[in-house]
Amino acid sequence: MTDFPRRPLGATGLLVTPVCVGGGPLGSMPGLFGYDVSAERGTETAVAAFTGPFNFLDTAAGYSDGASERRIGAALARIGGVPDGFVLATKVDRNFETGDFSGAQVRRSAEGSLERLGLDRLPLVYLHDPEHISFEEGMAPGGPVEALLALQREGVIGQLGVAGGPVDLMARYLRTGVFTALITHNRWTLVEQSAGDLLDEAVSLGVGVVNGAPFGGGILVKGTAATSKYAYRTADEEVLRRIRAMEEACAAHDVPLAAAALQFSTRDPRITSTIVGVSRPERIAATARLATWDIPGELWETLAPLAAPKEFWHG
Repeated sequence: MTDFPRRPLGATGLLVTPVCVGGGPLGSMPGLFGYDVSAERGTETAVAAFTGPFNFLDTAAGYSDGASERRIGAALARIGGVPDGFVLATKVDRNFETGDFSGAQVRRSAEGSLERLGLDRLPLVYLHDPEHISFEEGMAPGGPVEALLALQREGVIGQLGVAGGPVDLMARYLRTGVFTALITHNRWTLVEQSAGDLLDEAVSLGVGVVNGAPFGGGILVKGTAATSKYAYRTADEEVLRRIRAMEEACAAHDVPLAAAALQFSTRDPRITSTIVGVSRPERIAATARLATWDIPGELWETLAPLAAPKEFWHG
């Protein structure tokens, strides 16, 4: 199997492969992904992630109410712990029932992750989806960022990251100087490129960039015949028209649309690693094949102008 290089993740001191295994589907989220994942399949998939060609796995406390982390923890118990050089990242979440995103909630979230994963330290933890509160609330005394910094001082957390959607808000958090890693999702793909300025700013600040959802929630893998949703929402007909044109261009070059979608991200020098969610063990090897598929320059030239116009971006 391909031996993928390990790259510095900004100034974190962590070295990671250009593909990061996404743990969202491991815990079964049929409402989002459209299918169930059994506990055993999730655990087997996590084992494949830990023993495969990539050294980076991303999850979150809130994925399936902790099921993703529990299955990853079961996999770690099965293989005897985190492999040397492997980077396991998670995220602290708000209380989904009450909306509480206080410092106390962040501490509870991190403590829950440690328990479910069976670890005593977390090398990289992201503040997850802070768009659900104001920036001022996020940075306030007693708020989530203050709690993360306290956990870092206590040695519970190594590096701090921020993971979310709105690019302007993510940039505000990066400018605080607190975070050394960023996850942006659904905003730097073949279809949408609203995160361009954010990527530039992150690099200028020495922040490691991880790009999530390169497949736009699935349509850039399954194709328009299987789904009409981009970023988990029904896509505008103009966006679908452009994706159909991408499908035709890729087919003409015998390149899977998924390979082009993944490599659009991995070939960008500003992006250290790209998250690909997996829910079956065999998807690890399949993703490695997509990441190394030979794509001619002519295809990139054809795909570039097919990105959706700015009025269709999420921003």
